[in-house]
Parts: sequence; C-alpha cells; structure tokens
Amino acid sequence: MLRAIGFSRDDLERPIIGVGHCWIETMPCNWNHRALAEHVKTGIRNAGATPMEFNTIAVSDGVSMGTEGMKASLVSREVIADSIELVARGHSFDGLVLIVGCDKTIPAAAMALCRLNIPGVILYSGTIQPGHLHGRDLTIGDVFEAVGAYNAGRIDENELRAVEESACPGAGACGGQFTANTMAGAVEFLGLSPAGANEVPATHPDKPAVAEAAGELAARLVRDGTAPRSIVTRDAVENAITSFAASGGSTNAVLHLLAIAAEAEVPLTIDDFDAICWRTPILADLRPGGRYVATDVYAAGGLGVLMQRLLSLGLLHGDARTVDGRTIAEIAAAAHETAGQLVIRPADQPLKEHGGVAVLRGNLADEGCVVKLAGNDRSRHEGPARVFDGEPAAFAAVRDGQIGAGDVVVIRYEGPVGGPGMREMLAVTGAIVGAGLSDSVALITDGRFSGATHGFMCAHVSPEAALGGPLALLRDGDIVELDVEERRLDVKLSDHELASRLQDWVEPPPRYRTGVFAKYAARVASASRGATT
Repeated sequence: MLRAIGFSRDDLERPIIGVGHCWIETMPCNWNHRALAEHVKTGIRNAGATPMEFNTIAVSDGVSMGTEGMKASLVSREVIADSIELVARGHSFDGLVLIVGCDKTIPAAAMALCRLNIPGVILYSGTIQPGHLHGRDLTIGDVFEAVGAYNAGRIDENELRAVEESACPGAGACGGQFTANTMAGAVEFLGLSPAGANEVPATHPDKPAVAEAAGELAARLVRDGTAPRSIVTRDAVENAITSFAASGGSTNAVLHLLAIAAEAEVPLTIDDFDAICWRTPILADLRPGGRYVATDVYAAGGLGVLMQRLLSLGLLHGDARTVDGRTIAEIAAAAHETAGQLVIRPADQPLKEHGGVAVLRGNLADEGCVVKLAGNDRSRHEGPARVFDGEPAAFAAVRDGQIGAGDVVVIRYEGPVGGPGMREMLAVTGAIVGAGLSDSVALITDGRFSGATHGFMCAHVSPEAALGGPLALLRDGDIVELDVEERRLDVKLSDHELASRLQDWVEPPPRYRTGVFAKYAARVASASRGATT
C-alpha cells in the first residue's frame, strides 16, 4: 500500500517519522503549515529517516470569538491530541514532528507527545507580523476593543473598519502575548521545542531553515531514543510556568500546563501557579498589558534573553534538559541580546513584581479561580453583581450601556460542562475596554478569557455554575468582593443563605444532547484540573 503512493524499499527500511500539522483554510494562524511541512520532511530525509505527513484540525479562537462556535475551541484541544495519538499508534510511527499554530494546537501536541512518549519535536509555525494604522502596531485584540469603542460612540464606523482591515496582514498566529505565543514560549522552556525555533515569525525568511532543522533533530531523537517524558519533568514544568509568568501571558496557560503535566504524569496543582507567579516578576513588555508585539521579542534577541534574566534571579532550573540536548542554562548562555532593546526589561527593573496570575478562593470559588495580573494595577474590587446566564447577554448589556462603574459583571453557565467548552470572553472584555470601563468594573466567569484580555477579571471559577457551584446562586445586587492580596473571591452572603438558594436551584438541561459537545460535557474535568477529558 505504501509503495502505491511512492515509498521505496529503502524508504521503508528507515525510521518512519510522522509530520503532523494543522493546516486549515479558516484562519491565518496555520496557513503556512503545509509549506513548513515540506521543509521538515527535507530535514528528516537528510538525516536518514522517512517522513509521513498527516494533518489534524484546528478551531480559530479569533474567528469564532463571540459566537456559538467559540465553544468548539477548548474541545478541539482534546480532539487534536486524540487524533495525533490515533494516527501515531495506528501507523506505528517511530517519532513525530508536530507543527502547531493557533492556540489549542500547541498544548494538544504536547499532550499527545507526552501521552505517546515517543521521540518528537514541537515546532510553532510562528507569530503574525503586526498590522499598522496611524503609525501604531495592531493585533487582533485591537479589533475587539475597537468594536467596544464603536458601540460606546468613541469611534465611528470608518475607523472601526480601518482597524479591522489593517490588523492581520498575513500568515501567523495572533501577535500579542496571547495564548498562542504564551504557549509557544512555554513549550520552549518546557524543552519540547528546539531553542530559538518558535520565536521566529511565520513569514520570516529564516523559518524554512528552522523547519528543516526540526526534521533533522527529530531523526536524531529517534536514533538516541529520547522520549518526551525524560524531558517533561517537574523542573521543566516549573520552568514553563515561570516563562508564562514573566511574559505576562494568557490565563489559558494554567489550563494547558495542567493538562500537559497530567499526560506526563507530573504532579501539578493550580496552587503551584500561584506560588511560582508570586515569586516571578513580569519582565516582558508585551501586549495586551504592555507595549510590544511578539515579533519584537525575536528582534530583541529571543526567549534566550528572558532565560538569562530569570536565571540571574534564580527563578529557573538551569540544568533542565531540552530536545536539542542542551540545558536551559546553556541555551541562555548562547543568547545574544540586541543592543538597546526595550522589550525584555532588566532583571532589576520589572514591569511588575509579581507575574502571570493569582489563584483566588472563597465562598464563590472553593476549588479556585485565576485572576490575570498583567495589564492591571488593581488588587481589590467590591461592588454589586450584574448576573448574566451566558456571554451573549453580558455582551448586549455592555454594548447597550447597561453596565456602570463599580459593577461586577458575572457570566455563568460558560464552564467546561455548562458551555460546554468553556468559551473565551474577548467579545465582552474587549467591549468593556472599548467602552472605557476597564478601570472601574470587574468581571468573573466560569468560562475562559482570551490572552488578549486585560482588566480586573477572574476566570475558571470552580466549581462551575452548571454543577451547582456558587456562581449559580448569585442574584443581581449581591455584593461581590475580589481581593488579590488576601487571595479571596467572595459574595457577602451567609452560608445559610447560600445553602437556602442551593435548595431552590434547578440544574439546567444540557445544551447539546448528542455529538462531540455532549460527549465532552459528560467527560470533562473541572477547570481547576485543566479541563481534561
């Protein structure tokens, strides 16, 4: 059968390395995957092995944002990981190169590699170049905030259209320190991607050579028998969390790194994120909380510069090994910082003393929730709840000017089970920013946030409302308090009142009774455990 499609006897006597990618015609994020796959395959052949290309799916968070389709995003992480596993097991691959792009493809690839535990490499296809308008760099986050500004009457339709038409100039994943770039950096620090490979932008002329080198490396890993679980240790996972914290990355990293650790059988809890983030300063001045975009990291000297800073502070396990055989300390030592760069701050001049997220608990979040610290200077908020059963109702209220300063916007029934799929809330959070309310309101949800979200906002509230979690019991006007210093998220109601309301609560019917969403809702774990299946 393999001879029928062109493989020779010599080809089939060599190690077989699967080249998996997520090319799809629904987004720019993965648009270059097929082209990169050809370069990866060249590298594999040059190294004496035989490549076999295959593909899996992807769902664009940016395109599906604010629609029912956004519920498919996190579900796709499980489907992608499962499909990689099925092809690799079904065809007995000796190794893998997994080309990833849009948000969920990156953790899915890492989950599959750790699950299979066969030699492999993850290659991020690269970030998009920034758009430009009025002398300013643009990312997809600017579009969602422009929608909010338009609805608030702060810009006109022509300006909104100009932003929309300028934000995304070509191939590559979203250009801020959103989920894709956060996770691309995390898997480099984790050791599953070759050092320096992921930070090369999608359309940069060096990207083909990077892809070819990834193919050669995969063949070497197969020869040496280097398995992913020998790399993804507890120290490596802590390094990945530290990179997320120091770069002011997406809260989705909490879900994804919990899931990857689970597949690698590395003990990890949500509280580990709080401890690591609290000791790690934010050093990368990246959007949405900062000034620069992901291509600027590459121009500044790359992630190795961030490694240098973090090692100087004693915050990385420098002896952790990576797929290219070097340690994190060796990679950092080889990095060359661009003179005068302003993207990665000096170790003693952080943007914020504490990075990433804080984990809050309280009578609204017994299992925990995460609040993003980057791009937000507030640590406490108290105000009346404005309760919405789902994202569309909350977005409409913001759009129509029904949210006021001091409010706590509560979006519930958007968790892993309730959504299902735990969709992101960039449409709402972008509208809040665009309406000029980000400094005066708070938002809490059992759903997720996009990496482009900034403001005083708590996500992943667990247990979720659909399972009878306390968010299900809130009513308009209840006083909600968020306190980062005390690590608390509470409603000012007695235990007796909450218990009384729970007795009256009626579990909502499932939104999907058949198909992939129904299967997902029946199997998915709490967000506090990574929303794995």
